[in-house]
Amino acid sequence: MSSADIRSAKRADWDPVLVDIADYVCNTDIDSELAFETAHYCLMDTLACGFQALDYPACTKLLGPVVPGATLPGGARVPGTSYELEPVMAAFNIGAMNRWLDFNDTWLAAEWGHPSDNLGGILAVADYLSRQARREGGEPLTMRDVLTAMIKAHEIQGVLALENSYNRVGLDHVLLVRVASTAVVTRMLGGDREKVLNAVSNAWIDGCALRTYRHAPNTGSRKSWAAGDATSRAVRLALIAMTGEMGYPSALSAKTWGYYDVLFKGKPFEFQRGYGSYVMENVLFKISYPAEFHSQTAVEAAMTLNEVVGERIDEIDRIVIETQEAGVRIIDKTGPLDNPADRDHCIQYMVAVPLIFGRLTAADYEDDVAADPRIDALRDKMEVRENEQYTRDYFDAEKRYIGNAVQVFFKDGTSTDRIEVHFPIGHRERRAEGIPVLKKKFVDSVSPKLKPGQWSELDALTGDRDRLMATPVDDFMALLIA
Repeated sequence: MSSADIRSAKRADWDPVLVDIADYVCNTDIDSELAFETAHYCLMDTLACGFQALDYPACTKLLGPVVPGATLPGGARVPGTSYELEPVMAAFNIGAMNRWLDFNDTWLAAEWGHPSDNLGGILAVADYLSRQARREGGEPLTMRDVLTAMIKAHEIQGVLALENSYNRVGLDHVLLVRVASTAVVTRMLGGDREKVLNAVSNAWIDGCALRTYRHAPNTGSRKSWAAGDATSRAVRLALIAMTGEMGYPSALSAKTWGYYDVLFKGKPFEFQRGYGSYVMENVLFKISYPAEFHSQTAVEAAMTLNEVVGERIDEIDRIVIETQEAGVRIIDKTGPLDNPADRDHCIQYMVAVPLIFGRLTAADYEDDVAADPRIDALRDKMEVRENEQYTRDYFDAEKRYIGNAVQVFFKDGTSTDRIEVHFPIGHRERRAEGIPVLKKKFVDSVSPKLKPGQWSELDALTGDRDRLMATPVDDFMALLIA
């Protein structure tokens, strides 16, 4: 391109990536029963994560209005609390709760992420619109609308992630939450194709959060509220677009100033498939353990080994962990671990705790458990290495495995069996085994925080998918308020 071309003020055509997102959100009907079934379970699982997070002051101190007193009676409600907020801050609250314990669903590809992070914006806007419609004599949205928005947000985030690794250039995956939430929320607000395009272009122009807070030596709690920040920003951008604010057609491809040149080393995005319902149908649930997903099967292997090594911790000479390349790059961590956010992204820590205690819960990342000297002693004896077959299976579109193997060697020269797990209980290949565990997670997490009658009604409603999908959103949300 010549310098004259660079200076030209001629408006560009819309980037095809933006067009594809807008056309999908505005024009595609979802008819996959499997997608709706999985979205139903995803809703239950995500709410369970949010209710569990309410036990942690580090999370609850961030909840509520943006400043004291800035509530909105009749606004969007925050599950498990009495807050009524404008939808931007409500989205932050719900998104932060759901993500806090690193226990919600996961998508693993060239980029990984947690598509149910989008539920923060979706649920906040759906409740706000439904309550507003009631006041004005209109029809509220239904939970089918919520599940449809979830399927589409999952799809946008997941398809963008399949071939495009943002983390390899130092950028955080919550970018994709902001983009996906912006698209579906703008449509929920009544935005047409033009408004969706305008909003999504602004989501890309926002740029990216750095992954600084996910990696040593700066790992910290921002990684637990970053998704809330992303989905709430999406609601703000959607509301701006609904005023008629302009968009930026070549937000991605503009020479020098576009996303590709500024943040993606000049490389345009690649795609292996169009948008449908593939991601929701194949999403991975974190059912048993609140742990970074690349380690889920390592934790499972360690739980199996606890029966053999639990009474022999002092006799251990070394421990070998085989994982995928992404596991080595993201969660292989030595040295001091300063906070829970540091510990739940350390594969050595997440293997040591179940080897010693036969468990791994969110509470096991807190300082009192981490102070046990046996944990760091075991971490020092661990060797983490890539298993190239696990890496290949991880990227295989037909498998999406997350393999790990753990073997313990003792000082007397003996060893345990090498325990290998290819995919965790939350994988599609283990859905039949996993769904009863997911339902128990929902019951155990939500029921103690609601009144008995309220819980009974919610339990019955979530147990009947057809009835759930026909339920007005504001009625559903009323069952979640503590």
